[in-house]
Amino acid sequence: MAQLDRSAPVRGTSSLTSLKLYNFFIYGAISIFAGFLQLYLQEIGMTKLEIGSLMAIGPFVSLFANPFWGFWSDKSRNIRIVLMMMMGGTFVLAQGVFYAPSYAWIYVAMIFFYFFQSPLFAQTNSLILGYIDGTGQKFGSFRLWGSLGWALTAVAAGPVIDRFGVSSVSIIFACMIAVAFIFSVLLPRQPIASDTPIVTFRRFGKVMFNPYFMIFIGLGVLVSVPNAMNSTFMSLYIVEMGGDKQMVGWAIFTSSILEVGVFLLLDRLLKRKMSILLGSLILVSLLFALRWQLMALANNPMEVVFIQLMHSVTFGGYFYVGTQLTMLFIPRPYRSSGQAVYTMAWGGLSGVIAGLFGGWLFQSFGAEVMYNIGVFFSLIGAAGFAIMWLWNRRNGYQPTVLTEMGNMDEDK
Repeated sequence: MAQLDRSAPVRGTSSLTSLKLYNFFIYGAISIFAGFLQLYLQEIGMTKLEIGSLMAIGPFVSLFANPFWGFWSDKSRNIRIVLMMMMGGTFVLAQGVFYAPSYAWIYVAMIFFYFFQSPLFAQTNSLILGYIDGTGQKFGSFRLWGSLGWALTAVAAGPVIDRFGVSSVSIIFACMIAVAFIFSVLLPRQPIASDTPIVTFRRFGKVMFNPYFMIFIGLGVLVSVPNAMNSTFMSLYIVEMGGDKQMVGWAIFTSSILEVGVFLLLDRLLKRKMSILLGSLILVSLLFALRWQLMALANNPMEVVFIQLMHSVTFGGYFYVGTQLTMLFIPRPYRSSGQAVYTMAWGGLSGVIAGLFGGWLFQSFGAEVMYNIGVFFSLIGAAGFAIMWLWNRRNGYQPTVLTEMGNMDEDK
């Protein structure tokens, strides 16, 4: 059995409280950027297609950034320091986006911004899982603080941005990132298993690119494309219907506030068994299809606000289940990399497709067609997960094992 490095500080209540508050502020910061940047870009004169193209560049960069930071988190065995580096780069480069003198400089700043920002959530998940490993604590009870930060920050920022203009987004974002950084500093170093194998590129490739995991990732991209289109263009959809920035804030609030209850329920009720988790993804994908159908039929911005309540069950459910499945697919020494690949697919590849394809659909055919395409993608994803579920029920799943890694979890 692996021995822990006893020189590491004990993970007490104070460190876990700092972890919760770090989650609150890092998610709150990104909700400001993700929810209101599109309005800023529209105000300075960009079209929907230009906005979509710009938003697609960032996720494209994340295709390389997520594996890069995930690999070095595993290799350095110090996710906290890596996260602090990423937050520092995010803070500086965000100001470059808002104060760029031309469109060309905005594109350049966004490329470098996303290199540091896009892997933040994946590495934060790995940070949580590392701190709670062996403590009896549940992932959802920490991740829900991120949902609270996302929801409460967005709804509080809406009136402020309405009052002072979209240029105030940069100030609010910078303050939230700075506070998150402070709480990350307060976290102690994590204990490390003394016999944990060294991470290498050869082992990384052998573990990550097994067919079963890659099929899971591919179906995840299909389901996440319409979700990314909604995240990118929902604020413009609301404004197009006659809503204001405060209503955008309420839409972000309703999309996240119920995640608190969803994560607590999933922690309590959902077993970490692969067949159960795959069955849950079938249900979530069907709920995604229903959500996009309702969005296509919406007639006013208030309907959009209420439909966003489904985000907590759909995105929250997929996020939780996908994170747990990735832990089952990937051996312990490579879990930061596994979460990075999972997030790369969910937020990177799908974001590129959503920005370019979604921007073209929205500008050329309108939001109704864009959301109806989302219904189709979600239904195909549900069918794919159903096939995986049947295969797993009949044949089971044996994770990739490297003999030099030693024992690893096989929660089935």
